[in-house]
Amino acid sequence: MKMTAAVMYEQGLRAPYAESQPFQIDEVELQGPGEGEVLVEVRAAGLCHSDLSVVGGLRKRTLPVVGGHEGAGIVREVGAGIRHLAAGDHVVMTVAGGCGACAYCVGGRPGLCDNIGTSRYQGMLPNGFVRLSRNNSPIYHYSGISCFAEYAVTVPSSLVKIDQDVPFDVAALFGCAVVTGAGAVFNAADVRPGSSIVVIGLGGVGLNAVMAAKIAGASTIIGIDILASKFPLAHELGCTHSFLGQAPDAVEKVRDLTSGGVDYVFEFSGNRQAMLSSIAMTRKGGEIICIGLGATGDMFEYPHAQLVSEEKVIRGSLMGSGIGERDIPRFLRFYQEGKMPVERLMTSAIGFDGLNSALDQLHGGGVVRQVLHPNG
Repeated sequence: MKMTAAVMYEQGLRAPYAESQPFQIDEVELQGPGEGEVLVEVRAAGLCHSDLSVVGGLRKRTLPVVGGHEGAGIVREVGAGIRHLAAGDHVVMTVAGGCGACAYCVGGRPGLCDNIGTSRYQGMLPNGFVRLSRNNSPIYHYSGISCFAEYAVTVPSSLVKIDQDVPFDVAALFGCAVVTGAGAVFNAADVRPGSSIVVIGLGGVGLNAVMAAKIAGASTIIGIDILASKFPLAHELGCTHSFLGQAPDAVEKVRDLTSGGVDYVFEFSGNRQAMLSSIAMTRKGGEIICIGLGATGDMFEYPHAQLVSEEKVIRGSLMGSGIGERDIPRFLRFYQEGKMPVERLMTSAIGFDGLNSALDQLHGGGVVRQVLHPNG
């Protein structure tokens, strides 16, 4: 079938993106679904800072590629062998799934699946196929999803069935922003009632961590960002305090407020200085959860003696350190119960023609989550 999609042909581009046009809106061919595959009509797709990293070349992808890794839509057709999904089902499209058979998947850590990781890097679906093309030349899949398009062919492990009363633009955010931010709190850190936390970076993912920390019962939730304009929403969603990250006394303020440091710091920027501040803000025996990805190959320094003598923990958290098929329905229940108002994170809705300028707004930091509607 022919469809409209946003295709990236070049990496290493810098803002302003509206001028460099990293995404070209083209007509492409989509094959399938083949055996074990699913055709989804994409109804909403979120823009993520990971998209900026790919456009800028900080995270390499096989090109050309149809963008988008966080979405929601309607199943239109299933290939042979699909049993738990059917035409008409509403689904979240997520990168939180694995192959289901390797040691990591069996051990409950599908985000670390080597099989999926390799196929995603190479631009293939997890089953090794490429279903996109243009002028008889292959166009590759972004993280096995490619939801910056009217339709997508993917595999069941990238889809989670949802209730049909969940709006698509809300559901899309559960594919990455929610599962990553909330999962870091519930799975990686296992925040307990009465805990104190810092969230560095109050974007779409960081604010989901704020909401999750409130649900978990954290008593002190400190938001840190370089833009004070993000503080009012952060406080509405659960922050008890907020500080500017570039303030020279930010670390001192956190330590004074919490009598020596917090139990957990969630670092969403992937920035070297933010990482050093995270270690300094953490109490003895506390944990620093690193979620933000910098450039591939970045090396960070840290005070090793302090790490040992104060028994601090530095750990990574990829896609919420959980299981998408388990966590996304749970987080959706929080939304349906009013505990996680994810709809507050949506800054604007855009069409294909606004995609590149939306990247500029995301780069500027003043937006939280913009949602693409490929089918109008």
